[in-house]
Amino acid sequence: MVQNPITTVIWTRQNDRMTQTKPPSSTPICSHFDSAIRRFRKGWVAISLLMLATGACAFDLQGHRGARGLAPENTIPAFERALEIGVTTLELDIGVTADNVVVIAHDPYLNPAFTRDASGQWLKVATPGRGPTLRSLTLQQLQAYDVGRIHPDVPYAKTFSTQQPVDGTRVPTLAALFARVKGLDAGHIRFNIETKINPGMPDDTVGPEAMVNALLTVVREAGMVPRVTIQSFDWRTLQLVQKLEPRIPTVYLTIQTANTDNLKDGTWTAGFKLADHGSVPKMVKAAGGAVWSPNGGAVTEPLVKEAQALGLKVIPWTVNAPAELDKFIAWGVDGLISDYPDRLREAVQKRGLPLPAIVKLVR
Repeated sequence: MVQNPITTVIWTRQNDRMTQTKPPSSTPICSHFDSAIRRFRKGWVAISLLMLATGACAFDLQGHRGARGLAPENTIPAFERALEIGVTTLELDIGVTADNVVVIAHDPYLNPAFTRDASGQWLKVATPGRGPTLRSLTLQQLQAYDVGRIHPDVPYAKTFSTQQPVDGTRVPTLAALFARVKGLDAGHIRFNIETKINPGMPDDTVGPEAMVNALLTVVREAGMVPRVTIQSFDWRTLQLVQKLEPRIPTVYLTIQTANTDNLKDGTWTAGFKLADHGSVPKMVKAAGGAVWSPNGGAVTEPLVKEAQALGLKVIPWTVNAPAELDKFIAWGVDGLISDYPDRLREAVQKRGLPLPAIVKLVR
């Protein structure tokens, strides 16, 4: 496990002398803190200093697609808005272009709900809701489109009425986001990257191996392996990440609603089946995941406790209502993903939990 940049000093009584020690880097800082507290209660260790640079055992405050409720989703302006609010992690989605460039986009195709062409006209599509696929366009072709404003006549505009447009915004590359965060000297910021791939629509994207290899190349070249988690509903990509880059924690996304269930038959879950494991947390654990990330409507407090007892972190998605944010924090989840990181930060603050640093932008 990669530690947060936390300065920790533990003073241990040995032969009536106080000896300064530091925990070995391979052990999570929270484990050392808990162990030290137990020893302190026995009377032979005292904690003299615990300085939290970003917060020991900190709550993971994630901005969904940057800050989708406030700025155009999955764009540099949205990520900058999240940084200004103060998040732990930037949550984002990726696809791969025809020339093998990893770009940040939720849909495997251009979405006409917020895409205009080079002339400023809303994207006209032959198939409702679907423009050309990312894999059919080179990066140069893709960046001719403007994704900085929601079409006012679509339902999406009402859902995110507080989103502020930024005309002229292009689909960014993952490398560009890494460079921007580095340029802001925001070394505490993490990235939760979702592979957008659908096993039922193999022609829409590159295959799982090609997607994972392209993604890992960018992450490694940027030196971001210690600051990345990779998530997916399509667990094939997560199994590949665990094999090819075991240093990166994998986040197992699940959805269980009346209309959608990626756990029902093993198609999305790399052959793992719920019936074979008895519960979703046990299924995620068996698959080798570090984090279980369920939709907010499918998680209960007992499931949170079960998952954590198995050594998993629990980070539900996408939670926006203040009452829901507060409920999940009270349950003890390890983090939350929200379109409104400002609301989430306020909820975290009310609970008295450590807050991530705010990043001041250099424009």
